[in-house]
Amino acid sequence: MEIISIKSPEAITKSVTALRSGGVVLYPTDTLYGLGADALSNEALAKVREIKGREEGKPIHAIVADLHMAAEYGEVNEMALALASAYMPGPLTLILRKRADAVIAMCEGRDEFGFRMPDTQFCLELARAFGRPYTTTSANLAGMQPDRSPEKILAQLGARAKLIDLVIDAGELPERLPSTIVDVSEGNIQVLREGVISVGSEKSFA
Repeated sequence: MEIISIKSPEAITKSVTALRSGGVVLYPTDTLYGLGADALSNEALAKVREIKGREEGKPIHAIVADLHMAAEYGEVNEMALALASAYMPGPLTLILRKRADAVIAMCEGRDEFGFRMPDTQFCLELARAFGRPYTTTSANLAGMQPDRSPEKILAQLGARAKLIDLVIDAGELPERLPSTIVDVSEGNIQVLREGVISVGSEKSFA
């Protein structure tokens, strides 16, 4: 495992190398630290699930560079366009209907494709440099609260942490809610998890 600062000029290139080799990257987002792996690779996805101790049936979402990349894997309808225009980049995860011709490991056995565009330069630059989606799932053991610094995260993961190839260290993140998850796969709004974007606030989906 290699640990480098997010300020390092090699942060993006080393992350791309790790992802392309089937590795796992621990990286910061605009909410929490996430576990990144090639979303098109079954082997990479298996590592992420092993690190988290997560059941195979639970969905994992991805980070994309832009809506054009999202549209390669999911059906971007009018509701998705409207919400993406209002809240992305930002703490919003959108669930689309998966394209029938899309081959993406993280959607295996599922009809939906979930994606984010965090309001974090590193995350978006990595998606552009990698050229395809990479996973975004909180870096914690299943059923446990996510920690906010690499040191605490690695301690929580214990022996499983050795499966992480690269850590992008941005220090301890401020306390934040997770992203709000909205399913628009049927063309309407279904809030699956209320997070940073509050449904009851002025800046809401209503």
